[in-house]
Amino acid sequence: MKLLILNGPNLNRLGKREPGIYGAETLEDIERKLEGIAVERGVELAFFQSNVEGALIDKIHEAEDIGLDGIVFNPGAFTHYSIALRDAVASIQVPVIEIHISNIHSREPFRQTSVIAPVCVGQLSGFGTDGYALAIQAFLLRGKGV
Repeated sequence: MKLLILNGPNLNRLGKREPGIYGAETLEDIERKLEGIAVERGVELAFFQSNVEGALIDKIHEAEDIGLDGIVFNPGAFTHYSIALRDAVASIQVPVIEIHISNIHSREPFRQTSVIAPVCVGQLSGFGTDGYALAIQAFLLRGKGV
């Protein structure tokens, strides 16, 4: 199984940005942890982070073009208003799981709606950085027909 771990704006600031909400782990820490899980589970991971909407759209399209099995996507603030990212996800056959480190549904009203979730196979929100590993596990279960 080949998965893309895709991260949107400001996630490169993890560990520095509002640690009371997002924790002390850096994006690099998360990627190292996920690599360990991937080796144990026989999953191949690719990682990409950008603060640029168009770069994220290009990666979503590329995921289908190169035959990836799934995308674990933390769209950051684009979650709430990027119709362009929503349309990119809707335009591909690769399943996408949207994740958020914090529980967006218990935060400010403007953060409680995702325009992307309706075109994803699922959403994980509020499990901290473990949400990434949970999404990988969900893809493994989907691959077994569960």
